Amino acid sequence: MKPLVDEGLVDEILGELKSGKEAQVYMVRCGDAIRCAKVYKEAHQRSFKQAVQYQEGRKVRSSRRTRAMAQRTRYGQKEQEAAWLHAEVDALYQLAAAGVRVPAPLGFVEGVLLMELVVDAEGRPAPQLHEVTLTHAQAREYHLLLLAEVVRMLCAGLIHGDLSEFNILVDAQGPVIIDLPQAVNAAANNSAKMMLVRDVANITAYFGRFADELLTTDYGQEIWALYQQGNLSPDIELTGYFERSAVAADVDEVMRVIEDAREEAVARQAAALDALEAA
Repeated sequence: MKPLVDEGLVDEILGELKSGKEAQVYMVRCGDAIRCAKVYKEAHQRSFKQAVQYQEGRKVRSSRRTRAMAQRTRYGQKEQEAAWLHAEVDALYQLAAAGVRVPAPLGFVEGVLLMELVVDAEGRPAPQLHEVTLTHAQAREYHLLLLAEVVRMLCAGLIHGDLSEFNILVDAQGPVIIDLPQAVNAAANNSAKMMLVRDVANITAYFGRFADELLTTDYGQEIWALYQQGNLSPDIELTGYFERSAVAADVDEVMRVIEDAREEAVARQAAALDALEAA
């Protein structure tokens, strides 16, 4: 926090809001405004691992950094750590611009993210979703609101990747999505569909505790199918129904496609190594 205090971005640390697997979050005073500051933990202190499946498809600014990260050099590990931290900052700015309900980002200085403080109707720090007792009607309402946010995120090109009742806040207007360092690029990550369907399944299972009819829906598959078809839009009306194909998969054809892709990948790697040696 010291860099923010030294630069005059933070005047006073008011107290800790929460400590999670990625970071500690503090309530701070900035002039007359009360905000929150997310202080990321060192890599060895975090319990959420930077799994390869989350990093796939993320853009790196230079080929030198890409090579260093792939070779796991000391410089590469430092760059990989910086990329992981900046992923949340970039995602917050991108999603806020797309109208997704996330805390407004206000700055990022030396591993500390300064953000809007999300508050409840009384002006107190907003609770996490799992701390809120819901009625049947509220569960259905919040479920629909969150599905709309998931759709808006996907239309902006991102998937949360770890969505659950523990990284959703509830303010006076409803759910606010937080904790995005693992957000993935929907178009460039091979695990995108799995993560999107899992995110939707997580929130549906939670709200299903209060409205069990939600447990028979299949919004995740429906959303992904619409996205793949190019028919997904932020204002689309979802049904919760998805009809799976009854046609059996051609296993031999699938294996041929996989083998072709493997051979192409080997060829690309060989060409890249030849280019590096020539350079």
